[in-house]
Amino acid sequence: MPPFPLPEPMRRALELARFAANAGEVPVGAVVVKDGIIIGEGQNRPRESHDPTAHAEIVAIRAAAAALGNERLDGCDLFVTLEPCAMCAGAIAHARISRLYYGAGDAKGGAVMHGPRLFSQPTIHHRPEIFDMIGEKEAAELLINFFSARR
Repeated sequence: MPPFPLPEPMRRALELARFAANAGEVPVGAVVVKDGIIIGEGQNRPRESHDPTAHAEIVAIRAAAAALGNERLDGCDLFVTLEPCAMCAGAIAHARISRLYYGAGDAKGGAVMHGPRLFSQPTIHHRPEIFDMIGEKEAAELLINFFSARR
């Protein structure tokens, strides 16, 4: 049986992750989709922008909020190549993202299925539907190759 084809937004997120790697950033890409249309995208940019909050998810969420003219992204999906950290998971909750799709898990820095498991906490005010391991192999390879080249 052939592998399940990647959704177009995840293919775009992987492309953005490759752009980040080529710029010397950790290869993570993210895309926000509403009604099947990409309304925001981002790649990791903390080093380039001298901004520790410039993770791919935050960049994409900011672009989507600007495109909609609203800080609430109800009905939007977020595709990201790596399990979001606590900061990004918090932003996902505050933005009211409906569905989160991510590629590789992150046992060290992730906060969705690892670490604090933010969306499992009883005090979290919004929980998106979560779909993991979407493009996991491709996303993990990008990260492994990136860090191997720097060791």
